[in-house]
Amino acid sequence: MDTTIELDGRARPLFPALAWSTLGTAVLAGAAADLVWEGWARIVTPVLVGGPLQPAALVQSVFGFESWIWAEVIHGAVGVVFYPLGYLFIARPIARVVVPFLPWWMVGIGFGLGLWVFALYVMAHLIAGLPAFLDFIPLAWASCAGHAIFGLVTATVVHWREAHMKE
Repeated sequence: MDTTIELDGRARPLFPALAWSTLGTAVLAGAAADLVWEGWARIVTPVLVGGPLQPAALVQSVFGFESWIWAEVIHGAVGVVFYPLGYLFIARPIARVVVPFLPWWMVGIGFGLGLWVFALYVMAHLIAGLPAFLDFIPLAWASCAGHAIFGLVTATVVHWREAHMKE
């Protein structure tokens, strides 16, 4: 199975190498994106809409956890490790095949918007039973922007790391 694709006139791998450096890139991207997300969720969003985004509350609703701390840990681990791996191994390869003309930063924003749909439709609505997209209240739109920013930061760090690892 050929796992290369022609991008920018060059054959490039569709998927990153299964290597420690790829995991390092994912964790670095996830840590940066999660830090920016937390600033958005806990500092900017309350100013814009009157209250913070609380993803741990969603984790508690979905999994029935009593512990706020465990819900925060789970959300943090997903944001730092699993979502960036999803970007590297699922979202970016799909974008490279389906919409290869999109620049990396648009793919990152699209990835973040996909995470928002997953969070507020799949997890909050289909699993936790809340209204779809929280009935599009202002907090839902703040969440949308926060997820788009998360995706952009993830893509930016991946792009930067890949450019500098080749030097």
